[in-house]
Amino acid sequence: MAEEIGGGAWGEDDVAHGHRGVATVDAEGAEASLEGRPQRADAVRNRQRILDAAEEVFAVQGASAPVDVVAERAGVGVGTLYRHFPTKEALIEAVVESRLEALADEVTAEAESSDPGQAFFAFLHRFALQAATKRDLFDSLGSAGVDLKARCAVTFTQLEEGFSRLLERSVAAGAVRPDVTATEVIGLVAGTCMAVNAPVALDPSFDRMVDVVCDGLRPQTVR
Repeated sequence: MAEEIGGGAWGEDDVAHGHRGVATVDAEGAEASLEGRPQRADAVRNRQRILDAAEEVFAVQGASAPVDVVAERAGVGVGTLYRHFPTKEALIEAVVESRLEALADEVTAEAESSDPGQAFFAFLHRFALQAATKRDLFDSLGSAGVDLKARCAVTFTQLEEGFSRLLERSVAAGAVRPDVTATEVIGLVAGTCMAVNAPVALDPSFDRMVDVVCDGLRPQTVR
């Protein structure tokens, strides 16, 4: 059985090898711990593999998924996972931060698209999907007292500015009705995400609900 230590689940393999709160030192850990010295390339790759695996596992099983499942999906030992992310909350926070940064970069680029309307609605679908699949991760961090908005203030600012710019250009292009604000659009998407109880992958109505929101944002034709 897994043992809870430091906010996360430690597997039997780690207990057997002495991983109790302090990971044993190997080549990766020793090099990464040297002050001022960058991590080895394989350590960097392991970190990214863990993040990718965690995103996949949490998307299906939610924030309650044990970290040994993440480690197995990433193809690393649980000790390696804990060298990069000392607690489960640290892993969850890194997953959410990584996705927020990707969304911020996406919307900043899309804001200058030659077809802002198409870019706007495509981004809304991606944003809604990420918000819905990460909802319990946000809740988990909130319960742990993590103020993600404060920790990721620069990323949130970039995301908000990029989205506002994309909305402004979409309105100017006649693709979005002119009487909505960025705050209202985000509120509509957030409400849609809150309406999903099952994992998004198991809820075929999710895309339809986002489509309905998008239809409501398009200019209304006069009949």
